[in-house]
Amino acid sequence: MNRLRRLPMDVWFEPLVIAVVGIGYIFWYRAQTFTATEQASLEWSNLQTTILSHIKLTVVATVIVVVVAIPLGIALTRPSLQRLEPIAVNIANIGQAAPAVGLLVLFTFWLGTGFRTAVVGLVVYAILPILQNTIIGLRQVDRRTVEASRGIGLSAARTLVQVELPLAVPVILNGVRTALVILVGTATLSTFIGATSLGTLITTGVTLFLPKLLVSGAILVGLLALIIDWLGRLVELAATPRGVS
Repeated sequence: MNRLRRLPMDVWFEPLVIAVVGIGYIFWYRAQTFTATEQASLEWSNLQTTILSHIKLTVVATVIVVVVAIPLGIALTRPSLQRLEPIAVNIANIGQAAPAVGLLVLFTFWLGTGFRTAVVGLVVYAILPILQNTIIGLRQVDRRTVEASRGIGLSAARTLVQVELPLAVPVILNGVRTALVILVGTATLSTFIGATSLGTLITTGVTLFLPKLLVSGAILVGLLALIIDWLGRLVELAATPRGVS
């Protein structure tokens, strides 16, 4: 009980919200009468494929963003590349400032339609939170701590790995969580360029005026975003060194 009280509120409260929304949706679903199109779209075999495609799109884009943004953020905090930080951040900011649908459509002229184009568009759209949080997290590390580690003989690389990055982990992972939630929501738009996602339910519901399908798609996207955000919070909590908040 004491251990539960020591946990941050969102760690245990968010699953309650997920459970309430999920159970509420199940009761609502069972009380509805669906058309043939709605039944076909919400049939578990089709729905499972749609959900897995949405998750795959989100995960692939997230992995690429993390692989690109974190090393880039680390490089931009090093003295030799600090002058390039404003340029890199402003370029990343352009990606997020642009309308997501417009960004995805623009990439279709270059790469065509489908999964690959959707991933590229999502990566460009979501790189800013991780890049910015990596830079901020490393900047917030006390310079005296860094100097002390160098003073005891640690190289710059070992200081980065053993001192700076562990202390910056909470801020960096918070950026990853933010990017994940952005990607889950934005991935719905990939349906406009031929990539399967939960956005298919939403666009079909709008196009054919099937409000129940539209509501189902919106709720499922919201639930997926909450679940991924909660899992990200657990990873953040587990990866944060003791004594670092």
